[in-house]
Amino acid sequence: MHSKLNGRRLVAFDLDGTLIDSVPDLAVAVQKTLEDQCLPVPQETHVRDWVGNGAPVLVERALTWALNAPPSEEMRAKSYRGFLAHYANAPNRLTRLYPGAAETLSVLKEAGLTLVLITNKPEDFIMPILEHFGLSGYFDLCLGGDSLARKKPDPLPLLHAAEYFSVPTCECAMVGDSRHDIGAGKAAGFTTFGLPDGYNHGEPISDSHPDVLLDTLNDLISSTTGFSTTGTA
Repeated sequence: MHSKLNGRRLVAFDLDGTLIDSVPDLAVAVQKTLEDQCLPVPQETHVRDWVGNGAPVLVERALTWALNAPPSEEMRAKSYRGFLAHYANAPNRLTRLYPGAAETLSVLKEAGLTLVLITNKPEDFIMPILEHFGLSGYFDLCLGGDSLARKKPDPLPLLHAAEYFSVPTCECAMVGDSRHDIGAGKAAGFTTFGLPDGYNHGEPISDSHPDVLLDTLNDLISSTTGFSTTGTA
């Protein structure tokens, strides 16, 4: 395994932009939601920059873009319901597993690490996606954006996972692609691993100063020391 995982007993993973590229299906759901209201439809590239803070914020950002103004509460609620329905109809049609994801999870699981999924995606969508890609058996706990009172970048889900398994936070790691993952990890006292090719609102993940900047998921199961942006972990 990566040397920065030495002494770690629990590893938390983000989902969207870390293990899977889900933007194509999210974009279709957003487009259909706006079409239902005869609003302008965004391109997939727009949606890619809007993902990361959970489905309600994604819908609100899409509406604000289409209206060129903040939406009303009634429109937000109606559009969110529509988005959930559209996404539920096809959450895996265009979504793809990132290279090395299954192999990395398998190696870490076989090494005896506790694996946790912490995503801002609504909880109801987690298991269908994991089962579709054959990943459900790797995780000991899955938390969605609506599982607890607060979601990333708040550290609550990470702290909850550490407490749930009675693992000190200094023996935990967070792997993600966005500033929300890194911010939550740092606030929780986790070692943070950043991936460069996910969804981070157009910002380089290095700007969030993860403890370790990875090139790919497979770096987690290599013996390299990797590149640490802080020199500590």
